[in-house]
Amino acid sequence: MTQESVDVAEMTVADVQGAFARGVTAEAMAAACLERIARLDGRYNAIVALNPDALDDARAIDQRRAAGETLGALAGVPIVIKDTMDMAGAPSTGGWHFFSSKAGGTDLIPTTDCAVVARMRAAGCVILGKTNVPILSHTGSHANDSWAGPTLNVVVPDRMPGGSSAGTASAVAASYAVLGLAEETGGSIQNPASAQGLVGVKPTFGLVPNTGVMPLAGSTRDVMGPIARCVRDAALVLDALAGYGSEDPKTVAAIGKLPSKGYTAALSTTALRGKRLGLYGPGWRDLPLSAEAAALYERAQGELESRRATLVGDPFAGSGFADLAEPTPGLAYFDARGLESILYDTHQYLERMGPDATVKSFAEFAERTKSEDAFGPSGVLSFMKHIRPFAACVADPTSPPDLSEFLAVREAYLAKFEEVMAAHRLDALVFPQMRAELPPLQGPGTVLETTVCEINIAGLPGVTVPAGAYASGSPFNLIFVGRLWSESDLLAMANDYESATFHRKYPVIT
Repeated sequence: MTQESVDVAEMTVADVQGAFARGVTAEAMAAACLERIARLDGRYNAIVALNPDALDDARAIDQRRAAGETLGALAGVPIVIKDTMDMAGAPSTGGWHFFSSKAGGTDLIPTTDCAVVARMRAAGCVILGKTNVPILSHTGSHANDSWAGPTLNVVVPDRMPGGSSAGTASAVAASYAVLGLAEETGGSIQNPASAQGLVGVKPTFGLVPNTGVMPLAGSTRDVMGPIARCVRDAALVLDALAGYGSEDPKTVAAIGKLPSKGYTAALSTTALRGKRLGLYGPGWRDLPLSAEAAALYERAQGELESRRATLVGDPFAGSGFADLAEPTPGLAYFDARGLESILYDTHQYLERMGPDATVKSFAEFAERTKSEDAFGPSGVLSFMKHIRPFAACVADPTSPPDLSEFLAVREAYLAKFEEVMAAHRLDALVFPQMRAELPPLQGPGTVLETTVCEINIAGLPGVTVPAGAYASGSPFNLIFVGRLWSESDLLAMANDYESATFHRKYPVIT
């Protein structure tokens, strides 16, 4: 079957497996996706590097299937990965020209896959390429300063695409691939997924290994998760990603926390029935919704109640939860605590690249980039000087940082969160993921989210799901937030909502 006979637009994993059952090959599927990238990405700029082995990898899956091997649900499914995720033999540029030969720099070429890429390969996914990010993933709003140029929002091209996993979200929204891998430190899964009307899973910290991914806060906040067009597909990816791995000792915390039959097994169209859900209000964060966001949220509440959920208004009122926030000066309501680990985490990341890497330590990284010092007065991470423990980290970047302040605030967030959840007998929270529609692509605006600092610092999970659109066409998403390790319940509730509303719309691709 030729690639012209495969229409990959809006395909789900179930659609892909159905096509394979009809005789479509994984090679034809991958070829159709690559043709779509070649035809469309000159406009959207989501892809920064293609995998030259993608068709060979797809043929290998075809050969295994032809030999009668029993393959998993993701075998042969096309996927894209974020630029910052190491894939053996492919550059990891971090969006910065210093580390891209295409932009006049020197490529950072890992010799081994990062943990999540290795897990997706083991599941049989066909990795098509790597996706665009802003410099060092420094913003959750866009990729405008990447060496590769800005990525456009596929749904509303004149609005911000969300970041820092902008390219992954745009690639999935444009149907370049069925699935995408993203990473979040401060909104980089939930923001781009919501900005483009997609499902995103921000996992519990420690559920998925983050080893081998260019860090912002690998020791404290960085998590890896899927962006997909439907909840079931996101759950399938999480089944492949989650769990302990010796390459990342933090994941020992996940032992005993995974659902015994997997995340997809718990998906249901009645999961909201009888659930008690907390609503957004000043007790969580004293920043209001725009009038249109409030109206869309009110409509969504009616939809949730029609699924027989009970809604609890502003359960955090009077709890002191909102008082825990400490927005970092110079940023639009972003609490950067925990990012003080970046120097040590970057040093560890570079050491993992091996003795032949062009940059092998943080000292070499700093020397290579000193003309645009990321931490200097005009650098993309200049706000780091406001994080109290950061000065000590600068003095000794190769030693583990003192995280006592960060861990204290994490414990405080978790204690308040659990106190409120228990007092109101809540199963989850359900908020509008953004307080207002997306700002213009170019300009000083940022994505105005509701949950980023709180759940990133606390390490809590969240699942975004499409819930409509503003009059401008800017997507409106909900986010379900729950206790640590509650991804199974959140996915089930999101699946129930999705199946009852079908709010995702196929974007107009030009």
